[in-house]
Amino acid sequence: MTKSNSLVAMDLATSLHPSTDARALEKTGPLIIERGDGIYVYDTNGKKYIEGLAGLWSVAVGFSEKRLADAATKQMEKLPFYHIFFSKSHEPSIRLSDKLIEMAAEPRLSRVFYTNSGSEANDTVIKLVWYMNNALGRPRKKKFLAREKAYHGITIGAGSLTGLPGNHRDFDLPAIPVIHLTCPHYYRLAKDGETEANFTQRLLVEAEETILREGPDTIAAFIGEPVMGGGGVFPPPAGYWRGIEALCRKYDILLVADEVITGFGRLGSMFAFKKYGFSPDIVTVSKQITSSYMPLGAVLFGETMYNAVADNSHKIGTFGHGFTASAHPVVTAVALENLKIIEERDLIGNAARLEVPFQNGLKQLSELPFVGDVRGLGLLGALEFVADKASKRPFAEQGRVGALAMQIAHDEGLILRAIGDTLALCPPLIVTEDQVREIIERVRHIVTLTVDRIRTMGIT
Repeated sequence: MTKSNSLVAMDLATSLHPSTDARALEKTGPLIIERGDGIYVYDTNGKKYIEGLAGLWSVAVGFSEKRLADAATKQMEKLPFYHIFFSKSHEPSIRLSDKLIEMAAEPRLSRVFYTNSGSEANDTVIKLVWYMNNALGRPRKKKFLAREKAYHGITIGAGSLTGLPGNHRDFDLPAIPVIHLTCPHYYRLAKDGETEANFTQRLLVEAEETILREGPDTIAAFIGEPVMGGGGVFPPPAGYWRGIEALCRKYDILLVADEVITGFGRLGSMFAFKKYGFSPDIVTVSKQITSSYMPLGAVLFGETMYNAVADNSHKIGTFGHGFTASAHPVVTAVALENLKIIEERDLIGNAARLEVPFQNGLKQLSELPFVGDVRGLGLLGALEFVADKASKRPFAEQGRVGALAMQIAHDEGLILRAIGDTLALCPPLIVTEDQVREIIERVRHIVTLTVDRIRTMGIT
């Protein structure tokens, strides 16, 4: 038995994979990735792939950055682990907190709490908000507003904020008080003849009516990804975020920006809230903070929340929340080096410079049959297959064409993600203009092959 076959057998005998049809995997076996080099990864058979999703929307500096390995080794040799419970601390976490607040450059953000993932960061937001409102004598102010098709994680709390049925079904979610508003996807959800401005206004009216119906004194926070990622890559319509911010200020509702995907340069700005011109009260980050070389998440928030939490922790004797690996010294050391690389190599500027060739290249694919909406911003993009372009009618068996296209993409050496019948792309921030052109041409070839299969198989 070859090494690859042996690993496949071992994996199938021992593992349960996330976001996977377990029975389908038993028939196909996993694709086992063995090593990485820049924007490329290689499987155990030596096949080379462009990693067009940056792992899981997350590997900014590519898959072979030695400086991060060196940073981990250096810190491992000095202080391999320590916690920040019970009034302890260590240098890497202190310096990273200072760096994150500097990078955010937002007066509302002055404090950092560390987690191990974006899910835990958003879960922590729920607990911080509830803790704060209890401390302030507002025990009814506990509900969250989120959006349909949002992705905020998979813990019980964060999974409840997520607005995807597949993440709720048979998990008994939502398990917290959350109201999911309409997804801001103009192409799919605008009414006939409705302009983008009118669509924005309708969503803002819906949000305000929901607040008034539920009672402003019961709504704690609105949480949203500046550009929705895992639900299908949905940039918001013009004016949406400024309108949402105005409603939050009007009704004393905290505004939470989930920047787990968009943070640290993905859209050509340090944070997406800067690009859209709004000021959040809380920001959650993960993924690109370490380029996912190490697991890390963080919650950034301000003095009003800090003071309420600090006063209450003094009153009752503790802030009873945290994780063993919160602010792990090796992880935070790697994050500092990763952020240094992003700045030194101007990877945020690279995303901004390559936005035009990347987005224009994708938009040109809309000329192909069965390609409906093409959307994105910065180095984040998607194209949606439809059965009929004129009416935007989706395929009867939604997800079938997307799965087919993703398999063709793997065969053609490009890793991307199918979200229903939408193909999502998110290359590492180190990608070059030549590599962007190569990705676009490869996607064009994959779509062409998919179109042929749609016609041959009679998919409607």
